[in-house]
Amino acid sequence: MLRLIIAAPFLLLLVLFTLSNAQTVLLSLWPTPWSVSLPLSIVVLVAMAVAFLLGALILWVSTLAAIRRARRAEAQIRVLEGQVQALKDKVK
Repeated sequence: MLRLIIAAPFLLLLVLFTLSNAQTVLLSLWPTPWSVSLPLSIVVLVAMAVAFLLGALILWVSTLAAIRRARRAEAQIRVLEGQVQALKDKVK
């Protein structure tokens, strides 16, 4: 329910943006003859989605290194705890 309350204003803004920017723009790739005519709102929303996905990918890749370091540290802790327990058993 809370997600819906938070998402509803953003969805409303998205719909209003799309309806307000219906003008078509011509997109072309300079060295090629390729071009396409699309509504401005679609161009902006697709660009935002691509930027969001690229940012999420960069964040995901950066967290992989931290996860790998954490797993190594946990393995090292288990080894050290085993060594401490072995030393405690020797002393007794």
